[in-house]
Amino acid sequence: MRMVAKRSVLAGVLLLTSAACTQAQTKASAAHAAGEATNPVVERVLREWPEGRITTVGHPGAWGYEQGVLLDGMIAEWRVTGDGRLFDYVKAAVDRSVDKDGVIRFDNGAPYPVDAHSMDDIEMGRSAIVLYRVLQQPKYYLAAKFLHDQMQQQPKNASGGYWHKQIYPDQMWLDGAYMAEPFLANYARTFDRPHEMDGVAEQLLLMDEHMRDRQTGLLRHGWDESKKMDWADKRTGMSPEIWARAMGWYAMALVDVLEQMPADDPQRAAIEDLTRHMLTSIARYQDPATGLWWQVMDKGGTKGNYLEASASCMFVYAFAKGVRMDVLPLNYETNVKRGWAGIQSHFVKPDGTLSGTVKVAGLGGKPYRSGTYDYYIGEPVGDNDAKGVGAYLLALSEVTQHERAGDLLGKARGKTVLVDAWFNSQQRKVADGHMELFHYKFSDDANSGYSFLGRMFAQYGMRTESLDHAPRAADLKGVAVYVMPSPDITLWNPNPNYMEKESADAIEAWVKAGGVLMLMENDGDHSEFTHFNILSDRFGIHYNQVDRNKEVGADYSTTLVQIPAGTGGIFHEGYKALEKEICTITVSGPAKPVLVDSGDVLMAVSHFGKGLVYANTDPWIYNEYTDGRKNPLGEQNFAAGQELVHWIVGQAVIR
Repeated sequence: MRMVAKRSVLAGVLLLTSAACTQAQTKASAAHAAGEATNPVVERVLREWPEGRITTVGHPGAWGYEQGVLLDGMIAEWRVTGDGRLFDYVKAAVDRSVDKDGVIRFDNGAPYPVDAHSMDDIEMGRSAIVLYRVLQQPKYYLAAKFLHDQMQQQPKNASGGYWHKQIYPDQMWLDGAYMAEPFLANYARTFDRPHEMDGVAEQLLLMDEHMRDRQTGLLRHGWDESKKMDWADKRTGMSPEIWARAMGWYAMALVDVLEQMPADDPQRAAIEDLTRHMLTSIARYQDPATGLWWQVMDKGGTKGNYLEASASCMFVYAFAKGVRMDVLPLNYETNVKRGWAGIQSHFVKPDGTLSGTVKVAGLGGKPYRSGTYDYYIGEPVGDNDAKGVGAYLLALSEVTQHERAGDLLGKARGKTVLVDAWFNSQQRKVADGHMELFHYKFSDDANSGYSFLGRMFAQYGMRTESLDHAPRAADLKGVAVYVMPSPDITLWNPNPNYMEKESADAIEAWVKAGGVLMLMENDGDHSEFTHFNILSDRFGIHYNQVDRNKEVGADYSTTLVQIPAGTGGIFHEGYKALEKEICTITVSGPAKPVLVDSGDVLMAVSHFGKGLVYANTDPWIYNEYTDGRKNPLGEQNFAAGQELVHWIVGQAVIR
């Protein structure tokens, strides 16, 4: 079947505009293209909070949701910059709390408080899953599994809603939506437990059912089904006010769950409808003068109320991501632009300080918190709060993607890019025992994967899918780009699937009709040639089974390929690319060489019918040399890959 690796459509957002930050942010945009994250807020995090040692009241850098949302932001920025420092930062933060056996301990060495049933302690499990997906180390799986199993024991109220904590019986708080549901959705996707998506959707829908204020369309902060709490309305059980950050947690949870939810999930339509309704309501309360949102959302301008940073960042993130995933119409870009401009001008200082984040807010407890208007406006506000900084980085990651996509976003939005999972169909065992396809797959986050390449396409609004059987005309219908890397040999796959005439016929007809094909061969020790040339020869591209660019031990100096500025009209800048263990190309007919090195053709392009074929002698944009964690020679595969994808998308939308 054609499998959806990631359903994603990106939105247009505004370039950073604060007068105080313009110069720094301009440099940051250039650095993003080069695989560095030099945004001043990012640099301040790296400098002031090493290893995630954030400043919190009484518990500096402890395992929990405050550190967790900061790490979510750092992961998002790593994925859009290829700056390996950010991944290392996340790993160091998690490793302070997760030992070699996957046991989670807090910074003071105390064991995880299982009886507290605090959903706040679940959120950081998202980072553990990311580390497992990238590093494939069992300890991160064990930590994530522990948190997953902990949630199976979470107390529920009579309607089936999770208690926020053991000390808050029968109460659902909007905060809990972000603390648990994206983690559970990611766990279900990573470990092939699709049935668990039902429970995730149920929690989000329950909150909407019982916590929505019918007048505003927004949700109250809390709901006590027992109606015993003093703050709870005796008829509805809802808390009195609409707190902006609570709504921000919920909005981010909705779009993050949708990112993990399969396109054919039976609950997807309901969650998409809920997301549209919720963000439409949120948009109505965006301050017209500043583009920001108020601490108590529906009482803007009331005495004591103020514009709040963390919620504003959360809403910008949710709007941008909602449009990116084709959940919201493109006109919501206006909300993103106004919100981002307001964030820059009101909250961000040139040294990377983020001001204007309310420290905390809750309900009940000791000392008692009433949930009234006066309570919310009376909580302390400060600078450089990890909750606000994490939300800012999440919003920044969406802004960066739009800057790259530019005008192509509207043209590429909703089109499909397909990666082969048939001629390269290697499998590996996941830590929980099930088997999964890997190796040059958009869903593979390890060194072997194409997840960074998939995200490069996703920033243009393209949907990334994989094809796990021999391609036929019906499979290629509606596909704009088809990526075919390194066909298997028996050394790596005991049962390889070889190219044959019927598949080649289908692909040839698809290209002739306007498809864009990317052929990414390899060397003879890793890839098959004879059958693959049945396809490539049709376009005047013949792969020669020779070995070039072999590294010697740890010496990679023989693997660098210089890509001059202007190469093939594809690369505007010059790059040094690491392409190791490669073959060469002989061109004929419609094919033309694009990059020639020492007399060998390493890249070629063939205009064929209404379509186009791009051919390379290496799968060279795989994670190992794009995600910034290795980078042995300062190679620029990430930045060069961005330019290549920009060109490929541009070719796809005009055909």
